[in-house]
Amino acid sequence: MPDTGPAVGGVDWDELKAAAVEVAARAYAPYSKFHVGAAALADDGRLLVGCNVENAAYGVVLCAECGVVSQLHATGGGRLTHFVCVNGAGDVIMPCGRCRQLLFEQGGRDLLLLTVSGVRRMDEVLPDAFGPDDLT
Repeated sequence: MPDTGPAVGGVDWDELKAAAVEVAARAYAPYSKFHVGAAALADDGRLLVGCNVENAAYGVVLCAECGVVSQLHATGGGRLTHFVCVNGAGDVIMPCGRCRQLLFEQGGRDLLLLTVSGVRRMDEVLPDAFGPDDLT
């Protein structure tokens, strides 16, 4: 387990991870059996969670990260500041490339992620990211 002391990034990573573990148990994964839970904090302190939702048309899966971003906007918007993703066993896992891009859009370069190798900034896990500034 990576260092997750409360002082890392100014947040209690153990509590954030516990929220991800709890929601992972609610994932709808009848095909892969791979449950994923995600939890994040918004810039106003809101706790946001999401779990994966599979579909018989395999390409139509909703990732846990998508659920977090949807809840961010459904509950008032803002920016993500801290994020963690876990599997059904409660192990920290790394978001896929697509989801890293999604998280970058909602949290920017300074978003902190608990990863398998400790707390990392988004610009470390998605260097040279393409984002909104590239469209101006």
